[in-house]
Amino acid sequence: MRKTAILLAMFIACLSCDFDEQVAPDIMQTYHVAVPLKTDLVNFKREAFGVFDARPIVESGKIYAYKDYIFVNDVGRGFHILDNSQPASPRNIGFIKLEGNHDISIKNDRLFADSYGDLVVMDISDINNITLVSRLANAIYQEFWCTVAFDVPAIDQEIDAWDYSNFNASEEAIVGWDVQEVRMMQSEFNETYGGIYETDDIAFANSAESVPDNSVTGQGGSFARFKIVENYLYAVEPWSINIFDISNLDDPEVLDEVYPNGNIETIFNQGDILFLGGTQGMYIYDISDPAKPTFVSEFRHGKACDPVVVSGDYAFVTLRSGNGCGGTENGLYIVDVSDLSNPSLTKTYPMAEPFGLGVKEEKLFICDGSAGLKVYDKTNVEDLVLLNHFTDINTYDVIPLAHSLLMIGDKVLYQYAYLDDEIRLLSTFDLN
Repeated sequence: MRKTAILLAMFIACLSCDFDEQVAPDIMQTYHVAVPLKTDLVNFKREAFGVFDARPIVESGKIYAYKDYIFVNDVGRGFHILDNSQPASPRNIGFIKLEGNHDISIKNDRLFADSYGDLVVMDISDINNITLVSRLANAIYQEFWCTVAFDVPAIDQEIDAWDYSNFNASEEAIVGWDVQEVRMMQSEFNETYGGIYETDDIAFANSAESVPDNSVTGQGGSFARFKIVENYLYAVEPWSINIFDISNLDDPEVLDEVYPNGNIETIFNQGDILFLGGTQGMYIYDISDPAKPTFVSEFRHGKACDPVVVSGDYAFVTLRSGNGCGGTENGLYIVDVSDLSNPSLTKTYPMAEPFGLGVKEEKLFICDGSAGLKVYDKTNVEDLVLLNHFTDINTYDVIPLAHSLLMIGDKVLYQYAYLDDEIRLLSTFDLN
């Protein structure tokens, strides 16, 4: 009897092993499917623009200087206008609502801006009566095939599929998500949603060279993605350079895109050379033929966020880690670009968490995040001399103007006067 029981137990165990090796039967399961909440695209974009009285900033972004004005981006919402005719006491005079906006550039009183992938042109010749001139649909940021309102909150649960089957990207915008529970067989789910983009996370995107004050072309900081060079506007997105002929300022012509070999974040020019900062390196393009930027060379570095400015034979690159760009390095790279075809590393300096930077003659300005603003004498790039260190402030980006330095950080605009061997604080302006 004992022997029979053992044999029976072994037989059952073998059956169990065979069953475990079989494919589990198709069963009913619960899936979470995100369905877009929609609105008419034309009306959505029309309502995304407006001109209003001054208001507090919500999230400060990039800064831009033009004539006696400073434009401060309110990320995704538009930009604030400051009258800076008296740098010791700037005034907040208005707000341009432009949802889905991150960058601007200005020439001859025409302001160019992005908004949900469109290129928007405004007439700012009368700062008290700003008007919309034109809007070129889908002219920039073309890899984002649909328009998602900048203030749509992220879904805080796991999503099994995103259902766009009843969504028309050319006529509708997404203003929210309806997460639905769907019960179906796994085979049915695969058949229904197999061709639809599925992921646990989805994201939609909606960042200078010194020029004289009161010039016809304004000036952005080192995080700028827009750059005007003579009659051309260059707008970089992660994988391409969008090019516009703006000879007719009111009616820009969209030209063919150029695709760099890397993820691009920022743009800077020195003469007819573009320097693009990316998450894996710096890319150099020749714009002698401005309609067709030509690749010259690249300087590769570890993965990090990477704005670039250039002065003479040297490019100054800050690398910041611990963010969406990845990487582990925080520092300043100084790259010899005297031979544009073969850029080479000259020197590195450690930093805490560097963001934007700028150059003015022999001064180098670095926004080192919560470590403050650092000002160096860069006469000898292999031995930078620290002239000033403004601590106890959060710093983001700078614009070196002819007579003063603009710096923004944590909803505060700072202005500094140049001195022979240092700089001195002129004013602070609370953007709240």
